Parts: sequence; C-alpha cells; structure tokens
Amino acid sequence: MKKQFFTLTILISLLFSCTKPIEKPNIVIFIADDVSWDDLGCYGNEFVKTPNIDNLADDGLVFKNTYLTTSSCSPSRNSIITGRYPHNTGAAELHTEPPLEMISVGEILKNNGYYSVSSGKFHMGDYARRGFDEVQENREINGQGGESYWITALNNKPENKPFFMWFASYDAHRVWRDNEFSGSNPPEKIKVPDYLIDSSATRKDLADYYDEITRFDHYVGKVVEKLKKDGVFENTLIIVMADNGRPFPHSKTRLNNQGVKTPFIVSFPKLISQNDKYSTSLISAIDIAPTVLDLANINIPESFQGVSFLEILKNPKKKFRNYVFAEHNWHDYEAHQRMVTDGKFMYIVNNRPEFPQTGPLDAINSPTYQDLKDASENGSISSIQNDIFVKPRSKEEFYDLDNDPFQFNNLISMSKNNTRFFSLKNVLSSWIEETGDDIPPSLTKDYYLRNQEPYNENSSLKTDFFGKRGTMPGSKLDATYINKKGPF
Repeated sequence: MKKQFFTLTILISLLFSCTKPIEKPNIVIFIADDVSWDDLGCYGNEFVKTPNIDNLADDGLVFKNTYLTTSSCSPSRNSIITGRYPHNTGAAELHTEPPLEMISVGEILKNNGYYSVSSGKFHMGDYARRGFDEVQENREINGQGGESYWITALNNKPENKPFFMWFASYDAHRVWRDNEFSGSNPPEKIKVPDYLIDSSATRKDLADYYDEITRFDHYVGKVVEKLKKDGVFENTLIIVMADNGRPFPHSKTRLNNQGVKTPFIVSFPKLISQNDKYSTSLISAIDIAPTVLDLANINIPESFQGVSFLEILKNPKKKFRNYVFAEHNWHDYEAHQRMVTDGKFMYIVNNRPEFPQTGPLDAINSPTYQDLKDASENGSISSIQNDIFVKPRSKEEFYDLDNDPFQFNNLISMSKNNTRFFSLKNVLSSWIEETGDDIPPSLTKDYYLRNQEPYNENSSLKTDFFGKRGTMPGSKLDATYINKKGPF
C-alpha cells in the first residue's frame, strides 16, 4: 500500500513538472497628461500626427465612450490606480493624497509576483509608491516629455517575472517644453474648434500642444518596438489613455466630453480579435484596475468600486455600463459639480453656479485664453466662446450628446417633459447617496485670482486663501471606507 502511495505521488509530481505554468500577462499603461479624447488620429483628428498610437488602434480596440472620474490630474490618477471615485479616495482635490492604507492595483500586482515600475509623472502619493519596485521621477532622467526612461525600465526588468509598467508622460501639460518634434503639426493646417478664437496665437498654441502629443506618440512607438523585439508583445496588455482633457478653456476641469472623456486604446493580441475595431460601450476609469486583475487571474478586492470589462475585450459589441459618473472639486479654484451620462444624454449639477468656468490656472495663463478675453472685451466673441465667462451659471445642465457632441446647448429649460432628464437626475442622486458623497459647508476657496493680468506663463496672482484647504468632499460619511459602487 505504501509503495502504491509513493508511486502515485511520483506520477503526480511528474505530471505537474511537465505542465507548462500559466503565463501571466504583462501590463503597460501609457497615460498622457492633459489630452482630450479626440486629439489623436485614430479618433478622427486630422491635424495631429500620432502614427504609432494609430497603428496600435488598427490592431487593437478603440473605445469610443470611456470616461474619467474627474478632469483634474492627481484625483484622476488616484482614481484610476485605486479603482475608486475621487471622493472615495480621500483625495478628491488637486495636490492631495489618499491615506496610506489605500490599496492600488500596482501593489496588488507586485504582491502577486509582478515587477512594477512607474516612470514619468507620478502625482499620486506615498500609498501608491508601495506598489512599485521603482518610481522614476527624476526629470533629468525622464527627459522633457517624461518618456526617456521607458526603454531603460524595460531593459532592467527581470526575465523571470511578468511586469507592470505605469508609463506617465509630462506631455502634453503646459508650459510647452523643448521638443524635437516642434513643427510636426503646422498651425496653418489646424482647424480651430468653435469654442476657441481662430487667431494666429491660438493656432500656434494648439500646434505646440499637438507637437507634445506627437512626442508622446513617438515614445509609445519605441516601447511597442521594444516589446516586439523582446518577444513579449503578444502577451502584453497595452492601454493608451489620458488623465484629463486638454489644457485649454472649455476642456480641462470641465465635466463635458472635452474634459472627462478620454482616448482609450487597448492592445492585447492574445485576446482581441482584429475583426472588431471599436467598442461603444460605456467604460469608467475605475473599471481599469479590476480589469487588469481579472486578466491576470487575481482576485479583485472589495475596495474596487469599478467592474471588470474583460468580456468586452473578447466581444467588443457586448453591452457594459448603463451609466458613468464624474466629479469636479477644487482645482486652483473653488468648485463642486457632479455628472452622470448614459451615453446618449448628460446631466450635470453645479453647486457653485456663482462662479464662471474659465478653466484652471494653466489654461488661463495661455495665449488662447487671452484671445478669448480680448474678444469678450471688444464684443467680437460668439455665445459658444463666451460660455467660459458666464456667471452665474445654470445650476443644472442637460445635454443631448448625439446632437450636441461638445455640449453647447443646455436643454435644462426644456427638460420638464423629458423622462431621460428625470431618470439621470435620480440616478445621480442615488450615486451620491450610495458612495457617501457630500457638499461640505466649507469648500476649499480660490487659490488664485480669476482675473489674471495679460498672458504671462508665470502669472499666478494669489488670493488670501492660497494654501488653505477646506473640508474634503466625502469626509462627512467617511467615504474612504465606503465600497458601494453606485448605479451600474
């Protein structure tokens, strides 16, 4: 009997030794800084050169309706990496950090055998550093655009581990930096959007912005080339996205499509069929982290409020979310807005309607803003362009996205008989309640004057409230400990 037992044990051992171990997928997330959803060639932009990202899109999957949870850098990045809404991270405002006990997808991957590196812009907090074997933040090493270390990071990866790379560029954040791709996108060929002034200064501003996107694209291509050379491209999930909208008026910090809708390209040759190029399903940025873990066959923690969309990679036509949500809190200026969309209509509630929405400080300190300001003062501005200066604003906004893709026409005055309006309003109220959101009695005030002097890259006239924080949204109900997902 004992002999038979040992024979069986040997056979089982031989069986397992001959079985090839399951190969974990590698993960590479490229995150651009301040790039709107339609500022890449694969999204129909004919004025910016992004050949490498376009090639990834041709062989991968382009998501048409992916939304960030906010149009503000650090809250957005923290939301992506924790799978949680900004007010549920404890860091809903710009330049704030979640508590140390917060868990990131990087930490979970690292604890499950992944070699993980963050290279480029970080802007998340010490809790997130735990999730990386290396955090490369040195600007001299990262280069002007933040991408110079990416290939080095891949060269340094151990051979016996799957890897997670968080490649976050400084491109295309103001101010524009030295760029070997300057002139790639000629100003005279650019079509200026209706919400900006068609002038030489604005055209030059847009061209410089596009040149930084072209640099970002170049380094994405270098990484893809390296992955193919190393023979790991087929088993690498690649995501290309941004943290918030373009750093121009009407975009960054807004809850419209130009502010919170992000480009989102996914490549994973092992899984994604080349027959389906697009997905129109609604995706939230909080869904990225659980999807990564699902693909890696790692348990998804309860703290993630997002849901895995792995099935969409297999079947892009599959329906996913009914709703996505976003929020705007302090970013240079006092604010409190909430948004929900079902992909057809968008509802926004503004709890600080007394303020205009001129944009963040970097947008205000731009030649494009100065052109708008000049046009406003001389009476040549259109109603669409003047939107950023309007105050008080409507407390509620309601848009038909199919007929108004840039959200120019607020239908709130005609919404009383619209069932979708009441439906979205109720859904947003449910989300606010379930996720522990609130409007603190003392929000963070303006750090800077809203009426800046004429354009100057360094202009930042401070108010008496500079450096003084109010109460963080979500703090009343300890939203950092609430894991409810809200309506899906």
